[in-house]
Amino acid sequence: QVHLVESGGGLVQAGGSLRLSCAASGSAYEWYTVGWYRQPPGKQRELVAEITGAGKTNVAASVKGRNAMSRDNAENTMSLQLDNLKPEDTAVYYCNARYQGREYWGQGTQVTVSS
Repeated sequence: QVHLVESGGGLVQAGGSLRLSCAASGSAYEWYTVGWYRQPPGKQRELVAEITGAGKTNVAASVKGRNAMSRDNAENTMSLQLDNLKPEDTAVYYCNARYQGREYWGQGTQVTVSS
């Protein structure tokens, strides 16, 4: 069992930056693929970026070049920084951890980008 808690988010002006953090409880965190997803208003949840247990990254085209995702296996945390924010980045952001068919979600944090 893994419990995820996000922090960060809020209201940001277009062109600004934000940093989201996620703290995980539970064991074997280093084996999990961890990532960030977002759900824009009226749309489906979509992947933003993820890092596998082996350190391989997968980043959505919509944020490529203006994102930085990291994980700290010693601290059981992950973070996401997004730069040059756009109004279309407005969404509820969720952290996610999955391994061998088990999947866990954080409660979500709202990010609103004003133009």
